Amino acid sequence: MGSMEDGMEVRRRVLGQEHVDRATAATTDLDRSFQEWITESVWGGIWTRPGIDIRSRSMVTIAILGALNHEELELHLRAARNTGVTPEDVAEVLLHVAAYAGVPAGNRAFKLAKTIYEEEER
Repeated sequence: MGSMEDGMEVRRRVLGQEHVDRATAATTDLDRSFQEWITESVWGGIWTRPGIDIRSRSMVTIAILGALNHEELELHLRAARNTGVTPEDVAEVLLHVAAYAGVPAGNRAFKLAKTIYEEEER
């Protein structure tokens, strides 16, 4: 298991200060244990493991969220710029999603990525 400190550091690096500050400020007694668990176990335990770098973890996360058609895909597509993942990397990852998880999942993920990159260009 990782540490809260390591988890918070990686979480801020990947998702950005503003997002983590908003999530932390929105924490209530209801979800406090959950927020602590994801920070310590996921961000501090999984994202800090030495086996693959943060860029690779980001691409794996994008692939999984895209395959699952999960709403957190947007968050991780936006965070990709913080992990060194380029739009070209995202396109390759989403091609894999379409091939292995199905065209509808890939189509939705590409549509979301295009929207995000168009916003960022403005």
